Amino acid sequence: MRRDVVASELLPPERVALVDLLDRLLAGGVVVTGDLVLSIADVDLVHISLRTVLRSLDEST
Repeated sequence: MRRDVVASELLPPERVALVDLLDRLLAGGVVVTGDLVLSIADVDLVHISLRTVLRSLDEST
């Protein structure tokens, strides 16, 4: 017997706004990393590693 699943059953009934999601992420802290490599003819000329920590500040003290 085949069971059809509706997408709305898989998703939570409430939606989270992008601003709320960013607020939750920044409250705990987010680490962003990335690598950039510039090359010509398969010869790496420049390699840059980027790392940053994003976190909100609480100024209530």
